[in-house]
Amino acid sequence: MSNQNFVDHVRMFCRSGHGGRGSVHFYRDTFTQHGGPDGGDGGRGGHVVLRGNKQMWTLLHLKYRKHVHADDGDNGSKKRSSGKSGEDVFLDVPIGTVVRDDETGERIGEILSDGEELIIKQGGRGGQGNYHFKNAVNQAPQYAQPGEEGLEGWMVLELKVLADVGLVGFPNAGKSTLLSVVSAAKPEIANYAFTTLVPNLGVVQVRGHQSFIMADIPGIIEGAHQGKGLGHRFLRHIERNSILLFMIPADSGDYKKEYKILCNELLQYNPELMDKEKIVCISKSDMLDDELKKLIKKNMRGVPIHFFSAYSNEGILELKQLLWGALSVE
Repeated sequence: MSNQNFVDHVRMFCRSGHGGRGSVHFYRDTFTQHGGPDGGDGGRGGHVVLRGNKQMWTLLHLKYRKHVHADDGDNGSKKRSSGKSGEDVFLDVPIGTVVRDDETGERIGEILSDGEELIIKQGGRGGQGNYHFKNAVNQAPQYAQPGEEGLEGWMVLELKVLADVGLVGFPNAGKSTLLSVVSAAKPEIANYAFTTLVPNLGVVQVRGHQSFIMADIPGIIEGAHQGKGLGHRFLRHIERNSILLFMIPADSGDYKKEYKILCNELLQYNPELMDKEKIVCISKSDMLDDELKKLIKKNMRGVPIHFFSAYSNEGILELKQLLWGALSVE
């Protein structure tokens, strides 16, 4: 999917339908000139509903739909007939979509499964007709309830990419190159920072028909948890990955410092991210000899290290097997 087609953040104005008015009516026919109240209830206003769709991977279809209005409910009528409810508006979204109130920042909910529905703006209730208000004292009520007004406001939809393995690293760590080697994905690859501006997904075949999903998350920089370098837009995609694959390039100036910075950014953004299983890899390892590899392992003592090179295919098969084994244990 191209950068232009991947949209993971949408802001839109949503308004649910108003409820219909209750009816003030009295029963009349050829033989009855002064019958009792028979005003029906107003119909419910339409809801604005999010619905999970596993076939979708982007919010592109909602990017230019800035206003969403559900239908109002119809008014009640005679013979205790209720008004028709307003038609609900369903917005199909990818699994992993989070909705928030734009004004308060309150998290309304998240779509976690295919077909799941979440009402984000509830339609107003219809008013009761005068039939409901008759009693021994007032047998001919001349009033009915108005319908409730619908709800309206600006909402923000955010997509968190769902993948088994998320690639975490600074810009130019070789994440896109790795994804292009182990899957059929064709992300843009270039020798400059922030080549990847949106997550790229690839299916990694292990053996037979076994496979897992790998996500190339745009590069993280120091201060990303404060929003630097579009940090918040990047970091939220990591929340829905089962395993985090930290990638540090062989030409890094300080491997341990880079790893600590990445861990700190995740910790500051969401401490729960540190509970995920983590695997640390040194990319571009064709630049290293055995002595340098031993030195890196010594420097990163206490952290299991795997070396690979997407250029020479060194360690690629072992990395796929390592990831598959970690996913199988879960």
